[in-house]
Amino acid sequence: MFQSFALTFTAIFVALDIIGTLPMYIAMTQQMGKKERDKVVNVSMAVALIVALVFVIVGEGIFRFLGITLFDFKIAGGLVLLLVSLADLLGRHEATNRASGSTGVVPLAVPLITGPGVITTLILQVGNAGYLFTVTALLLNYLFAWLLLRRSDRVTALIGQDGTVVVSKIAALLLAAIAVGMIRGGVFEAIRAGHFLN
Repeated sequence: MFQSFALTFTAIFVALDIIGTLPMYIAMTQQMGKKERDKVVNVSMAVALIVALVFVIVGEGIFRFLGITLFDFKIAGGLVLLLVSLADLLGRHEATNRASGSTGVVPLAVPLITGPGVITTLILQVGNAGYLFTVTALLLNYLFAWLLLRRSDRVTALIGQDGTVVVSKIAALLLAAIAVGMIRGGVFEAIRAGHFLN
């Protein structure tokens, strides 16, 4: 039971990559005062959490409506996560090119915090670990993200700009490994179900 929760928590943590988001958040809010930055963090985290919970709740219903099986989504989701992690490893964060709009909801809440990697991971973990573990792991991760963003100045001073980059690359590498596991699991499940023979 603990192992299942730990895996779910870790998968969401590496997909979220909040430490890797810190440099972009600091760059976007460097001209703001502390009160304004705190407001941006509060609004962004609230919106990001709502979007994530919506996908946790209705993700399975969307599958049924579209006729998608879990192993279909494991393969497709694994490919998405792999591309996201490779883009980050190669120096192009998934949301860098989409950082437009007002700071807060766009791009901080979506897609920097609740992006395709997090959404894919959440839907897959609901199938693997269930709603309770997934929602609990999600809440804990987002609480950690909220605290980290509220104290972004201290974190950056502690580990430095190079430190945030190193942590981000390690998280991207872990996410790539999880993505490969998802793809492999989806392919094996599809083979066992005779999906490729239909």
